[in-house]
Amino acid sequence: MSVMQTPPTPELARRMANAIRMLAVDAVEQAKSGHPGAPMGMADIAEVLWNRHLRHNPVNPQWADRDRFVLSNGHGSMLLYALLHLTGYDLPMEELKRFRQLHSKTAGHPEVGVTPGVETTTGPLGQGIANAVGMALAEKLLAAEFNRDELTIVDHHTYTFLGDGCMMEGISHEACSLAGTLRLSKLIALYDDNGISIDGHVEGWFTDDTPARFRAYGWHVIPDVDGHDPAAIDRAIAQARAQAQRPDGKPTLICCKTVIGQGSPNKAGTHDVHGAALGAAEVAATREALGWTAAPFEIPADVAQAWNAVARGQAAQGQWQLRFERYRTLYPAEAAEFERRMQGELLPEFSARLPQIFETIAARTDAIATRKASQNALDLLAPLLPEFFGGSADLTGSNLTNFKNCTLAGRDVWGNHLSYGVREFGMAAIMNGIGLHGGYIPYGGTFLTFSDYSRNAIRMAALMKQRVVHVFTHDSIGLGEDGPTHQSVEHVPSLRIIPNLDVWRPADGLETAVAWACAVERHDGPSALALSRQNLPRLADRAELAAHIRRGGYILAEQDGPEAVIIATGSETMLAMQAYEQLTKEGIATRVVSMPCTNVFDRQPPSYQDAVLPLDLPAVAVEAAHPDFWRKYVGRRGHVVGIASFGESAPAKDLYPHFGITVQAIVQAVRGLVRERAAAAA
Repeated sequence: MSVMQTPPTPELARRMANAIRMLAVDAVEQAKSGHPGAPMGMADIAEVLWNRHLRHNPVNPQWADRDRFVLSNGHGSMLLYALLHLTGYDLPMEELKRFRQLHSKTAGHPEVGVTPGVETTTGPLGQGIANAVGMALAEKLLAAEFNRDELTIVDHHTYTFLGDGCMMEGISHEACSLAGTLRLSKLIALYDDNGISIDGHVEGWFTDDTPARFRAYGWHVIPDVDGHDPAAIDRAIAQARAQAQRPDGKPTLICCKTVIGQGSPNKAGTHDVHGAALGAAEVAATREALGWTAAPFEIPADVAQAWNAVARGQAAQGQWQLRFERYRTLYPAEAAEFERRMQGELLPEFSARLPQIFETIAARTDAIATRKASQNALDLLAPLLPEFFGGSADLTGSNLTNFKNCTLAGRDVWGNHLSYGVREFGMAAIMNGIGLHGGYIPYGGTFLTFSDYSRNAIRMAALMKQRVVHVFTHDSIGLGEDGPTHQSVEHVPSLRIIPNLDVWRPADGLETAVAWACAVERHDGPSALALSRQNLPRLADRAELAAHIRRGGYILAEQDGPEAVIIATGSETMLAMQAYEQLTKEGIATRVVSMPCTNVFDRQPPSYQDAVLPLDLPAVAVEAAHPDFWRKYVGRRGHVVGIASFGESAPAKDLYPHFGITVQAIVQAVRGLVRERAAAAA
């Protein structure tokens, strides 16, 4: 559907672009902080896209079929804030005046959930374009799933601005390569090719033939567009949109030659305008050079009227709503399912069926790896979760992220499981884009040690409060012969300290299923599941324990009048239980606390935490990971059985004794603490 607007006169277009430039200049100058160069350089591109092509409704930023816009070069945030204000979003001028100030809606980099109209949090370069790939993928999948020949309810584009920094970051290769392979033709990227980064002219460190690179990915490339010629930009976007309608259409890269800081007489084209205020004298010179006579933060009435997109946005959504109501009449079940999915609500059957699923899983007596327990849980949960979209970074057979009757997604092929290839970082950021778009709950797998590759995207999911699930298998030295390069030691503790990320390390089948349920039910952040390669025995053998597992930590076993607590997680919970049995035979009463998710446990009321881990009982923690994390639970006088070095290449059965992570080590630690307590009391 065409939404192209009648172009403004060249003079009006120039003034509309200059409104962006001066809002950016004035906001950065007032804050004495920010990046005016990109907004000034991309203002003409922004005017053409936002005023003539972008289909959006400022009154309803969450309209399901809006075009998505991603500012991947997020340091140029004032470009986006100016556009949101000018087009009619709930971002008043007072917020632009408070740019980069405490509690304003105009943070240094755009933040989703803070500023109306911001689709994703950007700043770490390259992740925005990867998010955009995820959004375009979600659009294509939803269109294939819900559209009907006579009625199209999912039909929008994903636009992204990106700069040299995004191009240099390796994640752009991962994501854009996959976008070309999957032929995401409604993805249109506009490259701000100004040749400047913070250190200066980029030819000293960035000489890639970018158009050739993207052609090699399978993109449609429009090179050498004058980024200050609105007519040329308009033609390029129209060509990209036409490409998107072809059966063999490709994603499009529009290479826009621009001058950073365009309009600044003395700083344009230099790195001086990249990340610093212009200064009062240069601001005045810029005003004069642009012929901008309005006072700071004032927009001439005719320019403001030309920018306002409320009426046409409401009309566009109104047309779509009429079409959707026809769709609802013909396909009521599909319409209800689409609305449910876009609202992020789960089927009522999900919670209703969980008790039965937990009963089935708890009844299994066989010893299995928790990666296999995860797949077993997926087999039972997936039929209740049509919004599931899984995948793996070329490790499906090891991560076991596929499930019964899942369909492999591919080029122009709908599916609910994707082979991402060896692209851990790209996968994580693409999943963020899928989650941000709505309609799917994305999850993806790799080995836990490779979470280092995707860590910043995991952090961004936590910052953005996105429901994304990371499946990390081969979670410890227990993976064995692959050795220290693949054996995780510091990874689980370090992931646990990312705010708003729930890290689950389950001990058996039931704990794994509960972890999956909690991750899916969670609306306000991502989850990570750290799963074993080696087989583990059933420990949580009653479905009613699920309610306790949900609290992150719970009493798995205890003798009356315990003298000490053993805290364990994941594969080491088995060792804790064996130590418990030996200590019981010796007459030392203990309690075993299984702690599958410390993050969830820490959110429990203090009364619950104290009931599970009494402050007056000495504690021993055991985990095949770096020990320092557990000091918060055992205290300075407690003991941690862990590993503070890298692993070794050997069978798992040899590694645990080699590193002293044994039943006997736990028993000795408990004995010592009990003796010390007795001596102190004597």
